[in-house]
Amino acid sequence: MSKIIPYGKQDIKQEDIDAVIETLQSDFLTQGPKIVEFENAFAEYVGSKYGVAVANGTAALHLCTLSLGVKSGDKVITTPITFAASANCVRYCGGEVVFSDIDPETYLLDINKVRFLLESSPKGTYQGIIPVDFGGRPVDLEEFKKLADEFDLWIIEDACHAPGGYFYDSQEKKQSCGSGSYADLAIFSFHPVKHIAAGEGGMVTTNDEALYKRLLKLRTHGITKDDSTFVNDKALAYGDRLVEEDWPGWYMEMQELGYNYRLTDFQAALGKSQLSRASEGLKRRREIANMYYEAFKDLDFIKGQSGVVEGHAYHLYVIEVEDRTGLYNYLRSKNIFAQIHYLPVHLMPYYQQFGWKEQDMAYAEAYYSRCLSLPMFPSLLDEDLEYVINSISKFYYG
Repeated sequence: MSKIIPYGKQDIKQEDIDAVIETLQSDFLTQGPKIVEFENAFAEYVGSKYGVAVANGTAALHLCTLSLGVKSGDKVITTPITFAASANCVRYCGGEVVFSDIDPETYLLDINKVRFLLESSPKGTYQGIIPVDFGGRPVDLEEFKKLADEFDLWIIEDACHAPGGYFYDSQEKKQSCGSGSYADLAIFSFHPVKHIAAGEGGMVTTNDEALYKRLLKLRTHGITKDDSTFVNDKALAYGDRLVEEDWPGWYMEMQELGYNYRLTDFQAALGKSQLSRASEGLKRRREIANMYYEAFKDLDFIKGQSGVVEGHAYHLYVIEVEDRTGLYNYLRSKNIFAQIHYLPVHLMPYYQQFGWKEQDMAYAEAYYSRCLSLPMFPSLLDEDLEYVINSISKFYYG
């Protein structure tokens, strides 16, 4: 086969192109109506009260830690099996990242190990937890919320891999990733390999009105036009006299140090168009996952796989195999570009300077030595999927 099969790929339809062109021909390229339309549509999709569209998933994470007041010396717990941004957002605020190991069956942050960390230190040692819906598998946030409440912690759900994912809580209520029922804030990414592509882009969702308003301000340099929060008086605002009139239309205040983390209107238009097909794409991802599972479930060279899990959003489909490097190189020779997700973050050179080292996270490191993310995207054809499966079998069985 000569065609290239990547591990992930955007799916752009004519309706997406039309939505972008329409916005490019409108009066607004940024800070226009498409932003709010996308925010409202996405919040409705995940079941949250508020959505704040931002430049990318990393910006979303940074704004979350800023809005929660993370500062120098604050300790925050997260998983080593994630993209580095899940940890970096704490460092941007001067906080300390504390890694805790994964559950080897789910690849998610192990709540029992987090509890051990918390119980091993005086109460108040830690300020928050950032669990990650890795690969699209939802974290049981109800259990994490109970733990967080016990130790007075906040929760940021990194749901970049899991729009459309869900779990059932103890009341048998379906809880969508990012709904805000059990996390203070949740974040998503619209990178091209994600479920919803906007080129770049991200979203923060929350049910907390105060956090929502702070996010809006921090997203735009810490500037607000909400006159109910103004600090200066009208005389200063008008610049020449004391007046009784309304605040001047031009007036705004920078009340704290923020950033330019805005999304453009044409990106929002693309994101909203993609969102309209999100359920369709998710259905196809789950079909692909089922085909992988059925193909590999009885093979002795498969040491673990993502499996078929209700509520899983399947951004990734991961298998654990013997001779991972050999298989990776073999698949590339067949134009199948599988990927590795991820080198444990605690072993990145940047984090090793803080004392993290090999053997600190036994399950995460064992997972990394065997993991391989297979092609997973809605436009993957059945014939290409079969080619991937047969190529893997051929590598091991000849």
